[in-house]
Amino acid sequence: MLTQYLAQTGLLLQNPSAPTTLYTTANLTSFINIARGQLAGEAECCRYLGTLTTTIGQRAYNFSSISTGTASVTGVQGALHVNSIRYALGDGYQRLQPEQWAWFELYALNNPVPTNGPPAYWSQYGQGGAGTGSITGIGSGTLISGSFYLDPPPDLAYVLTLDCVCYPQALAADTDVEAIPYLWTDAVPYFAAYLALLSSQTNQRMADAQRYFEMYKMFVDRARQAANSSITRYIYEQASDPTQINKLGIQKSTAGGG
Repeated sequence: MLTQYLAQTGLLLQNPSAPTTLYTTANLTSFINIARGQLAGEAECCRYLGTLTTTIGQRAYNFSSISTGTASVTGVQGALHVNSIRYALGDGYQRLQPEQWAWFELYALNNPVPTNGPPAYWSQYGQGGAGTGSITGIGSGTLISGSFYLDPPPDLAYVLTLDCVCYPQALAADTDVEAIPYLWTDAVPYFAAYLALLSSQTNQRMADAQRYFEMYKMFVDRARQAANSSITRYIYEQASDPTQINKLGIQKSTAGGG
């Protein structure tokens, strides 16, 4: 997939061959991986049911502790945020109630003598990804991880199943697995070309960059529209709100009204 991304981005940039290459393959690869990470966060199109085993009495957990499979197999590097949490109970599952941090801090953490029990509530605290790896593939340091808290503190080692919005591994070779699904892959070269043109720092090329960014947005919107079922058109992320006109207080004009 990396070879295809490089070819499409080069066409958008009209990047000539050596010895007059304007953008190196290394730079274009970096732009492509940045574009993929930004797209995964914006479109929330990389989903994975991760797992995490709780520790008795421990409330706080980092996203880096969530298992999202082997990156070379799934293409997923780590979690950006968690949509829902559940654990096995009987023949089915028990869902944990998500809460805003301010509510959670007041009604869950504001307890000097907490009693361990089956987790019933959760809330995200730390912002950011899983804290492992880098979508740009630059450096080997550890990133700060996002985190969440549970209440009550677990009384057993529960195996949680977490619906995670994830970011993909950086592509370094054409054989690397691409976690971003089609049709969102069509948007990647436009964002990469946008970043490349911004680096040129000329007025004309920066104007071209903005046009490519608009094209990127169009492809993201089209991918979301295509991915949503016609029956449940507005149930998934980034879908347009059918009641937005009413919320804004805009009245539809009626032709020939009396």
